Amino acid sequence: MKFLPKTLVGRTVLVLLVGLSVSHLISIGIYSGDRQTALATVGGKQVAERIAAATQFVEGLEPAARAGALKSFWGPGFSVTWTPESMIAKDNDDWRARLVRSALGFYLDDVSPQRMRVRYAMPPAASPEAEAATNAERSQGRSGHPWMEMERHMRGMTGAPSSLTARHRNRMRDIWRGGEILEVSVQLTDTSWLNFASPAERWQSFWSSPVFLSIILMTVAVLGLSVWAIRTATRPLGVIAAAADRLGLDIEATALDETGPREVQHVARAFNTMQNRIRTFVRDRTQMLAAISHDLRTPITRLRLRAEFIDDADLQKKMLDDLGQMEAMIASTLAFARDDAADEPRKPFDLAVLLRGLCDDATDAGQAAAYDGPGRLAYSGRPIALTRVFSNLIDNGVSYGGNVRVNLVADAGQVTVTVTDDGPGIPDDQLEQVFAPFHRVDQSRSRETGGVGLGLSVVRSIVRAHGGEVTLANRAEGGLLATVILPQD
Repeated sequence: MKFLPKTLVGRTVLVLLVGLSVSHLISIGIYSGDRQTALATVGGKQVAERIAAATQFVEGLEPAARAGALKSFWGPGFSVTWTPESMIAKDNDDWRARLVRSALGFYLDDVSPQRMRVRYAMPPAASPEAEAATNAERSQGRSGHPWMEMERHMRGMTGAPSSLTARHRNRMRDIWRGGEILEVSVQLTDTSWLNFASPAERWQSFWSSPVFLSIILMTVAVLGLSVWAIRTATRPLGVIAAAADRLGLDIEATALDETGPREVQHVARAFNTMQNRIRTFVRDRTQMLAAISHDLRTPITRLRLRAEFIDDADLQKKMLDDLGQMEAMIASTLAFARDDAADEPRKPFDLAVLLRGLCDDATDAGQAAAYDGPGRLAYSGRPIALTRVFSNLIDNGVSYGGNVRVNLVADAGQVTVTVTDDGPGIPDDQLEQVFAPFHRVDQSRSRETGGVGLGLSVVRSIVRAHGGEVTLANRAEGGLLATVILPQD
């Protein structure tokens, strides 16, 4: 997927983050629901006890004494009024109201559920219109809204004790304002109603609670420790990858440290074993070719001596040419097998000066070669080996393509060198085959032109030893394009 991180660390952290987020969201939902239910249940139970006590007390009083007796139940967070009709509509119910009604039914077992009405509502605004409506209801012998009655109580309009200080009134106002009001109506045996009001239990928003902060801190801590642990666990993989890249450039690279977890030790041990096997194979191959070369030089020398005694001059010349070509093939093969350039140490040098010098040498030899690029370009590599690379490409260009143009460009951490000529090019199906050892293109290269078909193989070997790549392509306007890309540190 396009949005997945590319690294193992990134993907593991993403899985942890998604898992933690989902688990915390589920926990938050369960916690919030249980907390809200618990608060509603506890708050409803406390109010239910006070309502049951007031109802049972008023039921035993004469109607004339009820209004005065109700004042004794008033408090900063509780009010009660006695009215002929309920102040709560019949069809007004939710899950919290059912919890309160259930608690009331436990304390008032002689009161049927039909004689109880419960609702949660916001208090009305204390506007002049609302005050006038309450006064009109009171003048008709009916009590107003419980909240308005509480406001009148706080102002001393209901005969509240004079000891109700400003501080007490402020406390009452703080308790009642800014949240829902729990309202309960209970029908008495004479069909009149007691109307109770109390501020509903309020809880702090979960997002601003310490629990949410603790979850955030815990998530950050877990992610931080996880990132550290994953980076520590995957660091050996990066070391092994770097060692693999280094092995492609230098077969004599230092072996890996076989330390760390058991699995990492096993991988490092296997990598070191593979490196030793490759090194042994290359050395055995080189020694074998050196032995073959040495053994072939003796019969070639004897044949050359015997050819000197041949009277036919033409036959003698042909034999000597064949023997010389055999010696050249053996020498080239041995040089390719040894790959002497790989033993050359890396060092900084001026690549632009090297390319310009090769073009000047070709021009001095009467060949057409031109350089195009910066005057100076510092590069760290094996100068003798790279001289061999570009010398081979330029020589091939001027030998089989006429005019040669060398271009040097450095950008985005790499160096690009192109060598173009105006020759016939190479068949498309052989553009890759020409890099194989001893492969020759019959149309453009023959025995008479010299060479044994190892030049481009040596070129690719040296370029790849620098961590780069070389490709060939036919130009649309004719000729061959050789492109060498070298990484630049």
